[in-house]
Amino acid sequence: MAKIQFQGKEYERHSNTSVLDTLLEEGLAIPHGCKSGICQSCLMRATEGEVPAEAQSALKETQQAKNYFLSCSCYPENDITVVLPEDDEILHFNAAIKEKENLNGSVIRLRLTVPEGFSYKAGQFINLIKDEENQRSYSLASVPEEDDYLELQIKVLNNGLVSGWIKNELQIEQEVQLSEAHGDCYYQADESNQPILLIGTGTGLAPLIAVVRDALKNNHKGQISLYHGASQSNELYLQDELNSLADKYGNFSYSPCVSKGDAKDGETSGRANEVALQQHPDLKGYKIYLCGNPNMTEATRKKAFLAGANFSDILVDAFKFATT
Repeated sequence: MAKIQFQGKEYERHSNTSVLDTLLEEGLAIPHGCKSGICQSCLMRATEGEVPAEAQSALKETQQAKNYFLSCSCYPENDITVVLPEDDEILHFNAAIKEKENLNGSVIRLRLTVPEGFSYKAGQFINLIKDEENQRSYSLASVPEEDDYLELQIKVLNNGLVSGWIKNELQIEQEVQLSEAHGDCYYQADESNQPILLIGTGTGLAPLIAVVRDALKNNHKGQISLYHGASQSNELYLQDELNSLADKYGNFSYSPCVSKGDAKDGETSGRANEVALQQHPDLKGYKIYLCGNPNMTEATRKKAFLAGANFSDILVDAFKFATT
């Protein structure tokens, strides 16, 4: 069985156990978040040994060349020596809380100051760092050059370690630490007339709002259709803001969807992805954004491909929630 060398000690990797889980089981403090290769907060570097290709597939070529890898996705077959990234190579920023408000019974809007030197594209995500061991990924709902803040829309979970900390402890003007921006879920139309379809559930709305606003800011001419889904009507949020945007721009439409409870006026009964695909049976030439529940995003990606969309034109930001 492969052995993992870390901080001068040797640990044996058990069958079907990642580098991250091996070290966590030993009681070591390894930064991590989603454990599914999305948030990149479990980044490590191999100083000796071979890194499996799948542990690097989501990283930039420059990171791969330096032997960085995602420890949650790393299952080495041979011995490997690993270290945590040097602090001067991983960009962290300090930001102060400007605003904090409830958007509905379980979603908090958090607006942060923009740190000096921080750059991002609308719809990317950052890791918000609670402490050495705990950080979570949150998508940015703000737009560069349009907003003088970074906006996060955070689902507060029962027993949510980080979301509970945000709800109960963070105060206005308090400083928090965040990572640089990551992700490919941002406005990137091939041409200004390309139709865009956006489907999100829960706080998957956050990056989609950013993409919509950025597209309109860039004078996108094609039709932009946003579908946001929730189980109950009271779980939807920012309806007035999105309806106002639809009134202002003739090429933007917004469809709030309710999958279980009764739909109110202006809302549609049904799952957002099913409603969207029913109303858009031919997706040839579309740019598609899918954000939210991983089961929804994966199933919809396949259906969108079968409806004619190019696989490279389907951008996915799957949200996986973590609790204590």
